[in-house]
Amino acid sequence: MMKALATVASVYREGQSYCVELSCEQQTSCNSCQSKSSCGTGIVSKALGNKQLSWQLKTEKAVQPGDVVEIGFPEKRLLQSAALVYLLPILFLFIGALFGQFVLNASLATGEPVTILSALLFAFCGVMLARYLVRPLERKTSQKVILLRVLGQAIA
Repeated sequence: MMKALATVASVYREGQSYCVELSCEQQTSCNSCQSKSSCGTGIVSKALGNKQLSWQLKTEKAVQPGDVVEIGFPEKRLLQSAALVYLLPILFLFIGALFGQFVLNASLATGEPVTILSALLFAFCGVMLARYLVRPLERKTSQKVILLRVLGQAIA
């Protein structure tokens, strides 16, 4: 179970339980790294800023907007999503390069630009397929978010 801190954005009562909408700022390890000013990843992270994530959950615990809570979600689905998003486009890139080299280039004798174009086209198809396959996993993961504990109001 992975854990994260989130802020309660809104709460409404539904029968005996509460429907809670949470917002969470995506954390990167770049903020605590000593090399963040000279590292390419740190510079990109700084330029793009932090991403806001949101979840909804039902709980029996009473919370108020502005409360900081600890949430948990299953690691398995997160790892599956990460594997799809990162590995599928790379796999398609290699398949496209092999297809371009051994099929297109061999039959048409077009050269390296067609091989590169084929690899990029296949990689793009891999990205689109990964986006399509990850959506159901994201929905399942957002339904599995649980409230572990209420930490109280954030310190100003």
